[in-house]
Amino acid sequence: MSEEIQNKGGKWQQIRERLSNTYRLVVMHDETFEEVGSTRLSLLNIYVILASILVVMAISVWLLIAFTPLKQYMPGYGDVMQDKEIRDLSRQVEDMEKQLATQRAYSENFRRILVGDVVTEDDVPKVDPEMMESVPTGSGDESGDGISLSEEEMELRNELILEEVGIKAQEPRTTNMSPKDTPLERLFFSPPVSGEISAGFMPDKEHFGVDVLAPKNTAIKAVMDGYVFLSDWTLETGNTIGIQHSSNLITFYKHNSVLLKKVGSMVKAGEAVAIIGNTGTMSNGPHLHFELWYKGKPIDPTEYIDF
Repeated sequence: MSEEIQNKGGKWQQIRERLSNTYRLVVMHDETFEEVGSTRLSLLNIYVILASILVVMAISVWLLIAFTPLKQYMPGYGDVMQDKEIRDLSRQVEDMEKQLATQRAYSENFRRILVGDVVTEDDVPKVDPEMMESVPTGSGDESGDGISLSEEEMELRNELILEEVGIKAQEPRTTNMSPKDTPLERLFFSPPVSGEISAGFMPDKEHFGVDVLAPKNTAIKAVMDGYVFLSDWTLETGNTIGIQHSSNLITFYKHNSVLLKKVGSMVKAGEAVAIIGNTGTMSNGPHLHFELWYKGKPIDPTEYIDF
């Protein structure tokens, strides 16, 4: 065992001696044998110099590839960058398609309003009371789902249907999507909000609407059916909604705290479109500034709407 240890120790000793042995590298003239230069070297020095040269070359190649356009020619790098660009472009295209679809819907709605192609009450199918006579009432009849109904259930269903028909017949004709030539006096306006009027219609002072006071967080409602063509914030009027109605009518709802509808949205009379607020430089307290425009001119809303 001791002999093996001595042999191993002897081998390492020989290796260290070989690495530490010095040699002289002499450069001589080939013909005159004149010594041009010389240097002392060892195997350890040679290994260190070669390793340093390799490390410097590796770092130089990495820097050259990482910080120059040469990296585009590296296998796999170009594919990763192209995939990222393709994904970004795809997302942009999807966003543009959504915006285009919204714009098309808005344009189509606006076109229908301009040409008077709007839904009126006359277009809604009416329930014929005579059809109710054909409703079966026997216990052996079956519903549309193929389930047998008892006589009591059939009677209850008939009563509900007749009651609904009676309610529909008694409802006033208060449709808002009237033909474009309907006079203002024949139109029905739902109040946008109920409250006290703090400032009236004063066109001579460029106050083209009325200011209505209402409690905080009160919902602002559309006065007629229509399409939202403006839903944005301005410096003077804050959060503002504009709705295009039939009969050449436009309404504006200004100084809101929150807007509930986007451009292109269809709204019904009495549907909430905003929340009352105090936004804009022209507002000095929570209120609604409401404007009613007819054929391009402002009119006094209090003549047609009971606030």
